[in-house]
Amino acid sequence: MRLGREAAAFAVLLLALAAPARADRASVVASAYSGLSLSAPSASFMTVCHGFGCQYRVELGLTSADHATMRRLMAAGSGSAAKERAAVAAVGAWFDKRVAPLAGTKGHVARANRDYMFDKGQFDCIDTSRNITSLLLVLDELGLFKYHRVAEPEARGHIIDFTAPHATAVLVEKDSGVKWSVDAWTRAYGQAPEVMPLERWRQLD
Repeated sequence: MRLGREAAAFAVLLLALAAPARADRASVVASAYSGLSLSAPSASFMTVCHGFGCQYRVELGLTSADHATMRRLMAAGSGSAAKERAAVAAVGAWFDKRVAPLAGTKGHVARANRDYMFDKGQFDCIDTSRNITSLLLVLDELGLFKYHRVAEPEARGHIIDFTAPHATAVLVEKDSGVKWSVDAWTRAYGQAPEVMPLERWRQLD
């Protein structure tokens, strides 16, 4: 059942919030994918989630041309942490367009709610937080981060008290330790993910 899958994924995320902060790739992989039985991404392959709660999945092979595009876009961020985050957002917009022909998501809307949950051409935040985390891990494997590392996805809200639950991919700035949300769920097709301090993201509805 789709709602059950989505609720279970949120439960895994909310439990992760209570755990001590960890930084290594293995812990990110365990947090992001184990609850959904997904394989970890690599520089040549990832599983893309769509249709709410990762109900639908498509295999994306990453080519040398894809790597070249990611390197070119990330090169614009070489001057500072802020520029690197802007470059990540640009890669996110490219990635959305790259995935759409395979997943059938060219018409996806921003902030897709439960009205869309039977539409496999849409993303909920479980889909986008996993997909963007996969993208960030690929960028990391390609050695394209100078100022950031990838952290576990995080969540806000609680199913049991009916506040809206929401999940996001996360980067951590190496020098300051500040966490940054990289949230594609709030954006429509082809738009760059929203990047903001995680503490600010936590305060949003």
